Amino acid sequence: MRQEASDILKKLAGPAAELREDQWTAIEALVAGHRRVLCVQRTGWGKSAVYFVATALLRARGAGPTVIVSPLIALMRNQTDAAARAGIVARTINSANLEEWDAITDEIAAGSVDVLLVSPERLNNPGFRDDVLPKLAATTGLLVVDEAHCVSDWGHDFRPDYRRLRTLLLDLAPGTPVLATTATANARVTADVAEQLGDALVLRGSLDRESLRMGVLTLPSPSHRLAWLGEHLRDLPGSGIIYTLTVAGAEETAAFLRGQGYEVAAYTGRTENADRLGAESDLIGNRIKALVATSALGMGFDKPDLGFVVHLGAPSSPIAYYQQVGRAGRAVAKADVLLLPGREDADIWRYFASLAFPPEHQVRQVLDVLANAGRPLSTMALEPQVELRHSRLELMLKVLDVDGAVRRVSGGWVDTGIPWQHDTERYARVAAARTAEQEAMLRYTSLTSCRMEFLRRQLDDPEATPCGRCDTCAGPWYATEVSPAALDAARAHLGRAGVEIPPRKQWPTGLAAIGIGLSGKIPAAEQTLPGRAIGRLSDLGWGDRLRNLLAGPDVPIPDEIFTGVVSTLAEWSKGDSPWPQRPTGVVVLGSRHAPQLVGSLGARIAEVGRLPLLGTIPAAPATETASRTNSAQRVRALHDAFTVPADLADAVQAAPGPVLLVDDMVDTGWTLALAARALIQSGAKGVLPFTLALTA
Repeated sequence: MRQEASDILKKLAGPAAELREDQWTAIEALVAGHRRVLCVQRTGWGKSAVYFVATALLRARGAGPTVIVSPLIALMRNQTDAAARAGIVARTINSANLEEWDAITDEIAAGSVDVLLVSPERLNNPGFRDDVLPKLAATTGLLVVDEAHCVSDWGHDFRPDYRRLRTLLLDLAPGTPVLATTATANARVTADVAEQLGDALVLRGSLDRESLRMGVLTLPSPSHRLAWLGEHLRDLPGSGIIYTLTVAGAEETAAFLRGQGYEVAAYTGRTENADRLGAESDLIGNRIKALVATSALGMGFDKPDLGFVVHLGAPSSPIAYYQQVGRAGRAVAKADVLLLPGREDADIWRYFASLAFPPEHQVRQVLDVLANAGRPLSTMALEPQVELRHSRLELMLKVLDVDGAVRRVSGGWVDTGIPWQHDTERYARVAAARTAEQEAMLRYTSLTSCRMEFLRRQLDDPEATPCGRCDTCAGPWYATEVSPAALDAARAHLGRAGVEIPPRKQWPTGLAAIGIGLSGKIPAAEQTLPGRAIGRLSDLGWGDRLRNLLAGPDVPIPDEIFTGVVSTLAEWSKGDSPWPQRPTGVVVLGSRHAPQLVGSLGARIAEVGRLPLLGTIPAAPATETASRTNSAQRVRALHDAFTVPADLADAVQAAPGPVLLVDDMVDTGWTLALAARALIQSGAKGVLPFTLALTA
């Protein structure tokens, strides 16, 4: 059987490929022993070779198809192509190929599919879960759980849908082999996953990556970091990936590098699927120097000759960092890994940490609404009745589903009536673990000892020793200087102010259920015109300054920020999408937390623009604005909260054109939309919103 396995590997990976002892140990345990195996092995070790070789051997012995639970569509595409090289017929069911599902299901039933790759989210799709999964579980020849650290809520990229694998494991026919694989599991995660597998053979290898040369370059500002990249990207070997922490950062960086003559593409959660495919193909084909990506390009992207990974900003976990840099140097002797940390990194970590599992009172609120509904409720129908944003509500519902408290059915979610306990202590321990990871990442950026050894110890690698290659072992190999010309170009790029505030055009769904008589499209006459903000809080350029201003004490608008105001207004008046008509007056939206800032902003805009300052809309009552976090709840709180004083109503009626409505920040956008609606109902001929910042 080992010779047979070796022959299959050569078809899969080329005639020079040799089966390693640890790979054979895993394959033999699966095929001959029908064992459950957990492989914790470094990126590039060849985990996919194990399950494809095992699949071919099992299929030749009459076993059913292999089911691979795989987290990312990019990974599915790579693996489907790899399987074909070994004569293995692989199909995938995911959100990008809905039109193929029926045909693929027929192929599975006919026995012509060797491997089915599914996303973890698909396991709880009602139709797939109830109609396809039971038959599949009964006939599966091998179950593979790829990126298995996602199963554990101690893992750096925990996904609730992965926990549904517990149910799938119980439904497998007795003796069905199971393989779980990951490169990024410390001892705690390994133990948790092994316990969930039950009686698993754990194969843990060295996590050293001998091809990687790691370094940290600490520069004083976002402009310096961008300038360094623009000046030195061409010196990095081959093609690679530049990771940023935010979508705005990726888009800004890609735009700057293109302006410097580089062929690069942005790759984020907002990138259309066709554009993602094209960008991946261009990088694999070395037609571009780099993808500038968020973590959307994470697990599963496979380019063996990737020459470098650069991070503009540090991920919040050394383990996540190890995984991302592991994309590089799989089939080349040397690859460069550089981290350019920023002072703003911790702020971004805190923001994403705020999206963790909600406190108990919010969970109970959701359970009560479902229990009293008497019918399935979609996530959108639930939103108006709870105080959670869509993404956080969806995450919470998935956890509750796995815990058995709710169930996803056709038409939405239902309460099961099964008692549920908020595991407050465990959530607190997980939060504490996340904080410890952040502190460890900060230590990594200032190490004087070996960087690779530090990362391996974070993953509890018992063989961790100094690598002899990184900048602390062998000294820096990269340039540290930035020329004045490059710095000027970066400052000019990041100093550009102005992002659009799109108008709200549709009322949130489900308002009638909470007593608000608004639905459907907002009449065009009651909408704001497109507005402007200086920047986003996540921007590389303006983000840091805006975050510091809005988080600090209430002060009059600083001159440094007001220069951005003037630049934004100037660009708005004559740029690519100018305002339809110059404003004819300024209205201030009253603020409870920053009255000096907003008031002085409106006054100075009126002064420099030679516009009349028409007055102020009083701030909404404090009780109406507390803890409203999604669109429906914001509309519920604010739909009748703004009163236009009589003198202001007279002034906006007399103004010959639209008025500029000034506020400090846009989050959901409903404060501006509803204040503007009140102005329009009082006689304003149009409202142009202007704020300092967008939250996203």
